[in-house]
Amino acid sequence: MKSSLLLLLTALFIVSCKQNTNRDHGITETTPEKENTANFDWLTGKWKRSNEKAGKETFENWNKISPTEYSGIGFTLQKGDTISKENMKLVNTSGQWSLLVKTPKEKQFIKFKVTELKNNEFVCVNDSLDFPKRIQYSSEGKKLKAMISNEKMKIPFEFEKAE
Repeated sequence: MKSSLLLLLTALFIVSCKQNTNRDHGITETTPEKENTANFDWLTGKWKRSNEKAGKETFENWNKISPTEYSGIGFTLQKGDTISKENMKLVNTSGQWSLLVKTPKEKQFIKFKVTELKNNEFVCVNDSLDFPKRIQYSSEGKKLKAMISNEKMKIPFEFEKAE
């Protein structure tokens, strides 16, 4: 009887610690039903960066592949040549959304876990990287904003619909 009570108390303690950990890190928890029905359609389309340095043009193009996958490509042109490129995917696996990013230098996609999900906005995190640790996207009408950051630096991206 004592061992059963001890086991029950230990289980309750572990569950309560896990819930507090999520709150302490500012994670907005959503139920699996909400995660499965998340809609990133506001991200789709062709976008041109409006706050790019002179002499460069940056674009992002996003497409909906299925209700659980979106595909994106980002690239920067300078004098007509592609100077940077990245492939991106937003995927839902087992009820959890992730942003996957891959540049030509990487052999595999780098995974960022979506930790906050609201209407027309999401935040994803990968604390194992130096930069960026955090990627945030939001939209307002025909404008798309992205921010990549870590504790010391933030780089804002502002886009307008290119269609």
